[in-house]
Amino acid sequence: MTPNNDPEPESAPRAKRRTFTAKYKLAVLAEYDQLPTGEKGALLRRESLYSSLIVEWRRARDRGALAGLSAAKGRPPADPKDRQIAKLEADNAKLEAELDRTRRVVEVQGKLSALLDELSGSTTPNEQNRPPS
Repeated sequence: MTPNNDPEPESAPRAKRRTFTAKYKLAVLAEYDQLPTGEKGALLRRESLYSSLIVEWRRARDRGALAGLSAAKGRPPADPKDRQIAKLEADNAKLEAELDRTRRVVEVQGKLSALLDELSGSTTPNEQNRPPS
């Protein structure tokens, strides 16, 4: 008996499903819609398509789904306005933080000034004229 190099007969490989681009679908739909009723079947046979695919593709086209599929893939280019807005927002946040720090410093300086005035006013005249020891 010779060894069998074939894959298991019970697990035959599955056929790959066909995929269609949005451009192809739109082209087939345009051609299909222009044909008279008797010639539409010939188009389906030539392209090896089912009429249910035409119905499905037409519904997708009417919803606008095919137009979205035919658009370029990838990230849309960044709008210069969006970059400028992000930069200005970051600058604004930085300036607000700096302003907050400055306000706190001015507040502390005011309290320190008031405290020094209070301390200088609380000394008695005898203590001011007394020579340092």
